[in-house]
Amino acid sequence: MVLAFLVALLASILIALAAAWGTLALWYRAPGHRVARALCAALWAAFALACIGALWLGCALAAIAAFAAALGGLLLWWIRLRPSNQRAWADDVSQTVSGTIDGEKVTLHEVRDFIWRTEKDYTPRWVTRTYELTRLDSLDMIVSYWTGPLIAHMLISFGFDDGAHLVYSVEIRRQKTQTFSEIGGFFKEFELVIIAAEERDIVRLRTNVRREDTYLFRLNLPREATRALFLSYLQAANELVRRPRFYHTIRGNCTTVLYCMLRRILGRLPFSYRVLLSGYMPEYFYGVGRLDQRYPLETLRTLGYISERARAADQSPSFSADIRAGIPPLS
Repeated sequence: MVLAFLVALLASILIALAAAWGTLALWYRAPGHRVARALCAALWAAFALACIGALWLGCALAAIAAFAAALGGLLLWWIRLRPSNQRAWADDVSQTVSGTIDGEKVTLHEVRDFIWRTEKDYTPRWVTRTYELTRLDSLDMIVSYWTGPLIAHMLISFGFDDGAHLVYSVEIRRQKTQTFSEIGGFFKEFELVIIAAEERDIVRLRTNVRREDTYLFRLNLPREATRALFLSYLQAANELVRRPRFYHTIRGNCTTVLYCMLRRILGRLPFSYRVLLSGYMPEYFYGVGRLDQRYPLETLRTLGYISERARAADQSPSFSADIRAGIPPLS
């Protein structure tokens, strides 16, 4: 009697967990509009509850068999969902950067150079840029907080000795009707995109238009590692053009993609919960010795607060130099 109770309890818990996953999967990825998705999710949840009820009413084998068969069908549908590059994308992620390498010269296509007035009022522009890898001169991490201290978006900015800067950003690729959802990022709601952009576009969007608290930290990497990281972003972007992939809130986002690249380039690179809580990436990089060790982290954070400087610079041609005023160069 006790054993039967424990088996029923365990089966109920397992069905409930699978039902919760299936409900969310259908809510975020079932075909059709919001009402159709809600109906699919509700029917699945009701079916799971009916199976749990039947299990406790003495029809355990039939209930488990029915739910297992339905779950198998749901998993088959889930596995067959494929990412795509062909959707009605939002304007700011409508293109993904790609490029070619000719010796030390890199030509990037679809570099974003929007002029933002508000989030809904902007002049779209995608341009081609050519860079000399021998002129790579600096590497900066730009961290923008938009939802409290735990979560931030991270931009990686490569500086050249002529004053030019190029930013790589790993982002969700939203469709025109979509808004960001952390939970949806676990359920194949978005594709992944790598954006390459001018700082006056992508940094100013966050500091001046969205009014986010944004910080710039100089990353201390060997020159060859900086070069390899630049090319790693380009390689990943070219791969996305050929083979799209889904964004994942943990496994495939702006910090975990960077972490995996740096681990390949640098070799040993310890893992930390800070890699998952992107707001703590400055603490992580300081802890592994990749920020300026001459100053405490809080001093670097204070010096690196660029939001006010960016708002003052606005659309200045010297925007990149202006936001770095007062940040000490690496020795």
